Amino acid sequence: QVQLVESGGGLVQAGGSLRLSCAASGRTVSSYCMGWFRQAPGKERELVAAISRSGGNTYYEGSVKGRFSISRDNAKNTVYLQMNSLKPEDTAVYYCAAAETGVVVAVLFEYDYWGQGTQVTVSS
Repeated sequence: QVQLVESGGGLVQAGGSLRLSCAASGRTVSSYCMGWFRQAPGKERELVAAISRSGGNTYYEGSVKGRFSISRDNAKNTVYLQMNSLKPEDTAVYYCAAAETGVVVAVLFEYDYWGQGTQVTVSS
């Protein structure tokens, strides 16, 4: 079992950048497909980005392609989400999650472990 803790959220102006971190404990992140989800008020939780166990394959939701980048540092047991050119519609609580599979998965229910979330607010 793995425990996940997100950090790096905050308030940023439109066009700005943030880097979210997801620190894992209990097991190494290299054992999992890792994903970043977000949930805005009144909306369903959606997958933003995911990275396979090997790091060789990634997935990005359409609206963040070219702006967000997911990466993993197995030595630090941490997964990152670099978010550039932020827009007000990116405002949400961002969650880190782990799926016990090697391939990239894009379905919420396939993720087994979740962090507590970090708030990202983008002002216009």
